[in-house]
Amino acid sequence: MAFNNSIELAKAYVPILDAVYKAASLTAKLDGNPELVRAGANANELCIPMISMDGLADYSRNSGYVDGDVTLEYETHKCNFDRGRLFQTDVMDNLESAGVAFGQLAGEFIRTKVVPEEDAFRFASYAGWSYGEGASAITPTIKEETLTTGVAVVAALSAAVDKMTDDEVPEEDRHLFITPTLLGLVRDLDTTKSKAVLNSFASISKVPQSRFYSAIEQLDGTSTGETKGGYKKADGAVDLNFMIIHKAAVIQYPKHIAPKVIAPEVNPKADAYAFGYRKVSIADIYVNKAAGVYVSKKGA
Repeated sequence: MAFNNSIELAKAYVPILDAVYKAASLTAKLDGNPELVRAGANANELCIPMISMDGLADYSRNSGYVDGDVTLEYETHKCNFDRGRLFQTDVMDNLESAGVAFGQLAGEFIRTKVVPEEDAFRFASYAGWSYGEGASAITPTIKEETLTTGVAVVAALSAAVDKMTDDEVPEEDRHLFITPTLLGLVRDLDTTKSKAVLNSFASISKVPQSRFYSAIEQLDGTSTGETKGGYKKADGAVDLNFMIIHKAAVIQYPKHIAPKVIAPEVNPKADAYAFGYRKVSIADIYVNKAAGVYVSKKGA
């Protein structure tokens, strides 16, 4: 009976943990509809639907329409985020605190460790994304600039909006991610122009600089100096100022989220609750929609 109660307790935590992720994540709003993807041939792959069609042709009053082709194909993408950890909470500590120890551990781990790293990984992945090599390589629009005043930030945002519009990126569903300092400079202006540029976005998210780098290094959790895990700013990386992302431009799906709870009765190592968490996901950009990502970064 105690074992069954433990399993029910474990099941009860899963939606709570998911809610913690949704509440704390800055990039969750960019997650695609999981119903549109399917598993690939390998465990770490996703198949994304891609549609292509012919354009307009001349209409003939004699023969009518020219037949056109429309093709729906699935393109395979490999998941590039696969991270996890396992913790244990002694059963007596959990009993004496009425479950607070275990619940606090799980919630705090996702809020303070999982979410910041995945946000940082996604931003860095988009900022450093490229397809192809040399002069023909396709990349997001990347602007290197130093922004120290509200006027400069507004000008940079306006230039970014105009660039995306000129590249025919739909104006709806553009999301702005920007550091709190730069957003504060814009809001302090409190001008018609500053309000207009901010109102042009579907959402605005303040991103702590600690999640906002052009590249990160994920620590493996086992090597010397990396046992704490997590991530850090990569060597040679620079701080990001802001990023504008059109949701339809990115391939962002969680493939596998596994909050695992092992009850003390079946834990072979200790008389303790074990909490394991693993997440496999993908952060990529559609090749034909690279213009839907605009990156402003500081100079090297």
